[in-house]
Amino acid sequence: MAVTLTVSNHAKYQIGKKEIDLSADTLKIILMNTTFAFDEDAHATLADLTADQLATGNGYTQDDKALTTLSWTEDDTNNQGLMTCDDVSWLAAGGSIGPTGAAVIYDDSTGDDTVIGCIDFGTDYTITDGNTFEIRDLEIKIG
Repeated sequence: MAVTLTVSNHAKYQIGKKEIDLSADTLKIILMNTTFAFDEDAHATLADLTADQLATGNGYTQDDKALTTLSWTEDDTNNQGLMTCDDVSWLAAGGSIGPTGAAVIYDDSTGDDTVIGCIDFGTDYTITDGNTFEIRDLEIKIG
């Protein structure tokens, strides 16, 4: 099953204003702490949620994981645009990463680091030393 995310209202606005080019911009993904609850109205930019991002350490570095091999398709069956990318992962080294309950994708190419959306994992994960946490089959659906 594909991983999907809730898109922020600010991202929808920025797409409409042509401030975001999801085919060409640099999209980054960050891990959030377990108390983070995404608000598609209030979490518009990276600055709105930095306090809830996991701290750098043990194999996790804030703001350094870019999504790669972005690809867009038109899905006329489900009436949406669909972006896919390569899987992303973090390897815990020297201690554990987390716990984390969500990941946020933001556009590092915009002037305000627009939050694209949030992936709620549905449970909390701790990446123990020597283990890898991977998000597979990531899709952004607009529609």
